[in-house]
Amino acid sequence: MSSLDAGIATLIEKGIVASPFGQLVGLAADAIAEDHVRVRMPYRPEITTVGEMVHGGAIGALVDVAATAAAWACPRATLSARGSTIGLTLNYLAPGLGCELVADARVVQRGGTVSVIEVDVRDPEGMSVSKALVTYRVSFPKEAPNSTSTAAATES
Repeated sequence: MSSLDAGIATLIEKGIVASPFGQLVGLAADAIAEDHVRVRMPYRPEITTVGEMVHGGAIGALVDVAATAAAWACPRATLSARGSTIGLTLNYLAPGLGCELVADARVVQRGGTVSVIEVDVRDPEGMSVSKALVTYRVSFPKEAPNSTSTAAATES
């Protein structure tokens, strides 16, 4: 499923997408690759508003989880890193009516700690239900100083 470190791919799949909240709404990872994650949310009556219309909050949650997963899908990620969403703009383009929805999240800009992720949510026919731009911050642990270079620096 991934070309990333196996521990990070597992963290994304089981710790982010299939977190307790992700399980509550039925999220599942379809694809995990560097800077790109696809997450699926099955249709259930519990996530609707009127009739079979999927609640906007459920779509927003799908967007946030997919963006979080994409932000973590990078070679620098470690199990000790920490992160959070710091901005999310979501535009609803069409209703999700009685169907599974799939979020395709791609990192469009990755900085030292802040990334911008574009998320496209589509129905099974390929109609775009929503588009989002998410800003996410991951704090990567600082690397331990190299003991040989430190020793060499103190000897000079």
